Amino acid sequence: MDLVLSALTDTNRLVMRVCLHTGLRVGDVLALTPEKLKPHFWVTEQKTGKARQVGLPEPLLSDLKKHSGKHWVFEGRDPRKHHTRQAVWKDVKRAAEAYRLKQNVAPHSARKVYAVDLLKRYGDIEKVKRALNHSSETVTLIYAMADHQLQAKYRRRRAAPGRKKS
Repeated sequence: MDLVLSALTDTNRLVMRVCLHTGLRVGDVLALTPEKLKPHFWVTEQKTGKARQVGLPEPLLSDLKKHSGKHWVFEGRDPRKHHTRQAVWKDVKRAAEAYRLKQNVAPHSARKVYAVDLLKRYGDIEKVKRALNHSSETVTLIYAMADHQLQAKYRRRRAAPGRKKS
């Protein structure tokens, strides 16, 4: 993810940093307004309608305040509209392709990285489930085990019969 972040535009890098730190979906990050920017604040998730409290460390909060527009933290070309999910998606895909990453990297990957990090830190799937606002532990496990699934996939590919060893 660090490689992808390094190749993003400044705006999209900041969007992804917020996603990585909070586990919010990209649409929820893009919908942030300047008045929301505090060390701790509530976000109502667009997809689920569930409220969730998030926290931002001072360096990230400061970067967001510097970047913030009048109506949106991430203003679009028309300042009355926010930056689009599609613009972030396209930039993330371009960055992943530039590094020839085999993984399917997209903005939602940040949410999975967040889940993996939380599981490593706390070792408690229930905490991860609450942090992601999931209603199903099964879905949370898919997110939190994403790194194991990826490693297993590449081990299977290397072990496939008839495959040349490099």
